[in-house]
Amino acid sequence: MENAKGKVVSVNESLVGVKNTEGSVMNGEVAYIILEDGKRLKSEVIDVKSGNLVYLQVFEDTSWMKVGDAVEFTGLPLSVKLGPGILGTVTDGLQNPLYELAKKEWFLERGMVVEPLNTEVKWHFTPRVKKGDLVSGSSILGTVPEKLFEHKIFVPFLLQGLYTVESIIGEGDYTINDTIAIVENDTGNSIELTMAFDWPVKRPMPFHERSVPAETLPTGMRILDALFPIAYGGTACSPGPFGAGKTVLQHSIAKHSRADVVIIAACGERAGEAVEVFKDFPELIDPRTGKSLMDRTYIVGNTSSMPVAAREASVYMATAVGEYYRKQGLDVLILADSTSRWAQALRETSGRKEEIPGPEAFPMYISTLISAFYDRAGVEILADGSKGSLSIIGTVSPAGGNFDEPVTQATLLSTGAFLGLSRELSDARKYPAIDRIDSSSQYPSLISTEEVRFLKELLKEGKTIASNLLLMGERGITNDAYITYQKSELLDAVFLQQNSFDDVDGVTNPERLRMMFNMVKHIIDTPVHADTKEDIRSHFNFLRQAFLDWNYLKIEDPQFGKQKTKIMNLVKQKADVKENV
Repeated sequence: MENAKGKVVSVNESLVGVKNTEGSVMNGEVAYIILEDGKRLKSEVIDVKSGNLVYLQVFEDTSWMKVGDAVEFTGLPLSVKLGPGILGTVTDGLQNPLYELAKKEWFLERGMVVEPLNTEVKWHFTPRVKKGDLVSGSSILGTVPEKLFEHKIFVPFLLQGLYTVESIIGEGDYTINDTIAIVENDTGNSIELTMAFDWPVKRPMPFHERSVPAETLPTGMRILDALFPIAYGGTACSPGPFGAGKTVLQHSIAKHSRADVVIIAACGERAGEAVEVFKDFPELIDPRTGKSLMDRTYIVGNTSSMPVAAREASVYMATAVGEYYRKQGLDVLILADSTSRWAQALRETSGRKEEIPGPEAFPMYISTLISAFYDRAGVEILADGSKGSLSIIGTVSPAGGNFDEPVTQATLLSTGAFLGLSRELSDARKYPAIDRIDSSSQYPSLISTEEVRFLKELLKEGKTIASNLLLMGERGITNDAYITYQKSELLDAVFLQQNSFDDVDGVTNPERLRMMFNMVKHIIDTPVHADTKEDIRSHFNFLRQAFLDWNYLKIEDPQFGKQKTKIMNLVKQKADVKENV
């Protein structure tokens, strides 16, 4: 059947009204608006009204568009091309490779389209099935090497039922457009298969078998791995005011987490911050592999300077790619920055559609969309018994740091870890500026539950004493309370804070974290005997500096053991004062 056609009848920024003149149209369908100069602007059907009126959201600049411009509907949903060659690339929210677009024009022009995957590169294919085998959607036809991984070539997930392999190509080098297999269904219809296929980005990929996130995802950040952990297949949100360190926090997790694949979705972040990722990541060496960090990274770059409507597409584009690599049996981490600007784009579109507004003019269904996004995370047990996981961490940028606004509240209800960033801590240069008291996580830590409770109780007690110090001064509290306060401050300074610019302190592996925790726990448990608050303060200042010096030493450094001994001796000195007297 021939695809539908239409004419533009109204233009309201990115929302375009179209009169459907021929054929049927479905919600979510991709359409192209043809301008007078012949350029084709990609758009998506977001509403179908009575009287053959259709509303499109256009993913590009609608300047110079006019009433009467022709519209062609494709009959297909917004999709992502899945296959080998995704890792190491940077695309916009519609999967156009940005570096390839830049080769054509210095400034990105409207209507420019580039093949999402390189069609000229040849991949060494090794078949895993033979003629006569029965396969279905998501069955593995063979493998090709991609960067650090063995990339599985699947039967397209949309194929339902059983198919018989009519032919399979032999081992060799082929492009993603070459036919590698022909399968036949029970009615005798044959389908040619290549290494790549399309998947609707807004449709979650089905789980073979879903499992509960139960294993800690090490991030290299002590405050997360110890107090507010993230799990393989888990979800987390990181709300905070401007300048509190949301982007730096995500970049650190991207560089140092033990995820196999990292996907960065810049869904409306400021262009300057996104450019930093584009420039830095290709130059960074992955400490785990000794190769470029981009070998296991995919970046979706849809910044605040790009069309508003494409922000939504970029979120779903990143999620669909993440689900695909989870099917590969890999641990995938998506970092979405910032979901608030995605929600703002939804608010703008909703307003132009004249929908009934919810709180703060966000659409009434905003919480449903946010929940559906985070629900696509999880651990999947694959058909061969192996596991893959998809973890999602989204930043939220509430206006004025107000965590009671709708997007933050909807995100909190949908995620398992809350990493609230504090303006007070960032102003005090205490990074990561994650609130030690109000943040939380339902996932298992790298230390025991009792140890986590012990640390949190000390931090709460220290905060209470700090408030009393502000009101009454040092003379208004006892020496014992002052010692507890100093222990809390020591814990914060030497264990929870990290210097992201230092190669050693910037990332802490689980083994070193346990070593550091045991040392901190020993200091906290050891009684301190001192007569004056000045003695107490002096003792903890020496301890703090000695511990910080230890943090900057590698374990294999000859000074590492000597510095540890120095710390132990400082602890013992004050513990033994009373006995010596």
